[in-house]
Amino acid sequence: MTTIIDGKALAKAIREDVKKEVLELTEKTGVSPHLVVILIGDDPASHSYVKAKERACKNAGIRSTKLLREPNISQSQLLDLIGTLNRDDDVHGILVQLPLPKHIDENQVLLTIKKEKDVDGFHPLNIAALHMNEDGILPATPKGILTMLKSTNTPLKGKKAVVVGRSNIVGKPTAALLLKEHATVTIAHSRTEDLSYHTRDADILVAAAGRAKMITGDMIKEGAVVIDVGVNRMDDRLVGDVDFDDLLGKASFLTPVPGGVGPMTIASLLENTLACYKNLKGIARD
Repeated sequence: MTTIIDGKALAKAIREDVKKEVLELTEKTGVSPHLVVILIGDDPASHSYVKAKERACKNAGIRSTKLLREPNISQSQLLDLIGTLNRDDDVHGILVQLPLPKHIDENQVLLTIKKEKDVDGFHPLNIAALHMNEDGILPATPKGILTMLKSTNTPLKGKKAVVVGRSNIVGKPTAALLLKEHATVTIAHSRTEDLSYHTRDADILVAAAGRAKMITGDMIKEGAVVIDVGVNRMDDRLVGDVDFDDLLGKASFLTPVPGGVGPMTIASLLENTLACYKNLKGIARD
């Protein structure tokens, strides 16, 4: 029997915890956390993601400001804007919605955001902190994935974990978090030879390659815990990297798409915004 991991329910509980703490701290300090999101261009998916983040911030008592810029903004103009926000004590978190126009160097943008205000956890120093087991802001999606895994009460120590996908945003940091939990981790990807050889050996499988339904039932072991990070459009509906119906009855735990990792990413972003606020205000974090 397969248990569906309800990302919406988990995210709701996290959002309620964040809201409670935000209200307490705002009453105590007179200043609420403030997140600024920079959105460039008119990509419908990016606008949809930002709208969801704005709604979540509002419900949690976090101030949010959206700065819209034209797609022809120069790199220097964008970096100047980030620099201004870095110096603004009224801003506690900065998020630049990805992807960016091709003429802008994404790495330079992420490097420019002050690491203490990096709610996405993409700054090189935050990534370094993750790999060195030091305190830092964790990337939101991998953080949400780990929360979902822990919600199943599945022991991670010593388990074989396979992450399919090697992006800097999801695959690599997810593998690092699993290593911190003492799992034995393999990173595979779309060019891995005989991918199913690796996935069938996984106690924990994280699918984050961005290919619709690439993981089928014959590619996993009986009782595997499967986290589907993919969001792909097929036949006018959203599907994951996992063939959901094919894994039912074989996986012990499985996340749906939509309603799985997506809500957890936004909930983790709220946690990160609160963490940045507390760090900048000198408030001890739990």
